[in-house]
Amino acid sequence: MPRRPAFVFLDLGNVIVMFDRARAHRQMAGVAGVPVEMVQATLVATRLEQRLERGLIDWAGFHAEFSRHVGTSPDQALLAEAASDMFSLNVEMLPVIAGLERAGIPLGILSNTCGIHWDHLLTRRYAILPGNVTATVLSHEVATIKPEPAIYAAAAAAAGVAPEQIFFCDDIPAHVEAARACGWDAEVFRSASGLIDALHHRGLNLGV
Repeated sequence: MPRRPAFVFLDLGNVIVMFDRARAHRQMAGVAGVPVEMVQATLVATRLEQRLERGLIDWAGFHAEFSRHVGTSPDQALLAEAASDMFSLNVEMLPVIAGLERAGIPLGILSNTCGIHWDHLLTRRYAILPGNVTATVLSHEVATIKPEPAIYAAAAAAAGVAPEQIFFCDDIPAHVEAARACGWDAEVFRSASGLIDALHHRGLNLGV
């Protein structure tokens, strides 16, 4: 039977918040005044989104290269808002997070994300972000992304506990398998109720 965790890491996108990348692309196209197909082709060809998440470029660099490829120069702030306004809070996770707090289990966020998305989420004033999150490990800040082992090492260091004492939940199976390879206990996120059951199986009764 899996052990009771000393620390829980949750993924951000499609776990704590849901996102619609197609919506972001449509909004970016509207701000830039170009077809959405051009935006999507540009992002695929340049890998700008992946480079932004990895911290290889900042938003100014993204904007400059994006503008060069689509042939227009949209307002930098408006383009950032268009690219970021795609999130909605996964309200089903609120009892899970509250239950972890009541149980005295430290919570961390481990996410492949970029600065504009994180800043956008913070400005939405969701009470849980950053709330009582004790460790926030974001790919663009640590210059490595899931499923690379280095990001799990950085997260374990931030948690301050041994890898085998960490429980992690992510919606992408490859990220879960990588965590397990690093010695973590991990499960694929399918629903908040499934996560509650997984934690209960590990001796954590969240009271929900």
